[in-house]
Amino acid sequence: MRGNSRFLFWLIILLTLLSVFINLPNLQKISLGPVKNLDIDPSSVLRTFRIGKNLEFRRGLDLEGGTSITFKADMSDVPKDQMPDALNSAKTVIERRINLFGVSEPVIQTAAVNGDSRIIVELPGVTDVNQAINLIGTTAQLSFWEQGASESARQASPSAYPLGIVEVLGQNAKKTDLSGGDLQRSSVTFDQNTGNPQVQLVFSGKGAEKFADITKRNVNKIVAIVLDNQVIEAPRVNQAILTGNAVITGGFVLAQAKLLSTELNAGALPVPFSVLEQRVIGPTLGIESLKKSLLAGVIGFLIIVIFMSILYGRLGIVASLALVVYALLVLSIFKISNLTPYGITLTLSGIAGFILSIGMAVDANILIFERIKEEKRLGKRQEESIEIGFSRAWPSIRDSNISTLITSAILYEFGTGVVKGFALVLAIGVLVSMFSAIVVTRTFLRFFYEK
Repeated sequence: MRGNSRFLFWLIILLTLLSVFINLPNLQKISLGPVKNLDIDPSSVLRTFRIGKNLEFRRGLDLEGGTSITFKADMSDVPKDQMPDALNSAKTVIERRINLFGVSEPVIQTAAVNGDSRIIVELPGVTDVNQAINLIGTTAQLSFWEQGASESARQASPSAYPLGIVEVLGQNAKKTDLSGGDLQRSSVTFDQNTGNPQVQLVFSGKGAEKFADITKRNVNKIVAIVLDNQVIEAPRVNQAILTGNAVITGGFVLAQAKLLSTELNAGALPVPFSVLEQRVIGPTLGIESLKKSLLAGVIGFLIIVIFMSILYGRLGIVASLALVVYALLVLSIFKISNLTPYGITLTLSGIAGFILSIGMAVDANILIFERIKEEKRLGKRQEESIEIGFSRAWPSIRDSNISTLITSAILYEFGTGVVKGFALVLAIGVLVSMFSAIVVTRTFLRFFYEK
């Protein structure tokens, strides 16, 4: 056997052993003969190297349970023709906020029911409803208020104003057109005089123009900054501010300032929201479905092994070994991905994609073996038939898998959370199956037939 093939063979064996280790369950504190309290938990090995992550499968809402919240959008101040855009904008902002807090594979959908505009949010692993609402930041509305021209400019009764606005500006207070949507970015800074943390606001081009106009017409007057429907600061404008920058002090501690800055950077919600329905979803139904799916996968895997072994003999047995390596590698990728912020979340649809990719991995082997059989019928030696069979089957395997990858990319780009999970798992399975069919199976055949 050529030196390169020998190197590949032992590399595959090493990758297989590493995959077996990664996929081991938590077997801490077991005894093996004279060895007591043996810890072979892969996560403990990571912690030895100061990697503070667990090698566990990240499960979606249907497997792990979590929180489902339905929000109702207040569209009373939005023109009818702008309602769809406002709702989609709010969905984008909520999705961006959730991603900033690292919730795995959320499902965020818009719906119109009986004239109401709604956003449905599903958060896997989050079982505290209040925590979920805080993560989404539904009330993080930033606005700026000024004094009206006269008492006749009153907009509503005092109870309809933000908390504290009447005490600061009187009952003729009015809301300006400057809001959190005009923000370009925010950051945490520190007051040079007191050393206290504060949130600095940098407005966009249009936002800076609005802010300049507000400060021009309110020189020596108070402009109130309202967050979460409550006055948090009411500074007096000494001169017009043309730079488009503002600072919120508000008596924050550092953690509060960082949280506020994060929420503002994620974007301000264009319309107010209220919680219409909230419920905690248990994983019981998903676990039962998972068990059935895994049972179906195991039965299908065994049928494939039996079929390949009967139809192709030793070639089929080698392909079955490569299929085991394939499954271990894919499962290892699922676990290792959780060491990054972009971990792969397993849902029932993702598991379906994984099982589907197993069948596609076998398809590649069948194409190769049929080409090998054709070459043998032409009178070529076994080793020569193997090499020619792989080389001539490769274009068909390549083109079919590229087509599947293109479909997966389209599903991932335009699909929702569950569909995206299916597409991502399928794409990973297809890529690894190409490696399994072309590299692993070929290397095993070279090794065993030379022996």
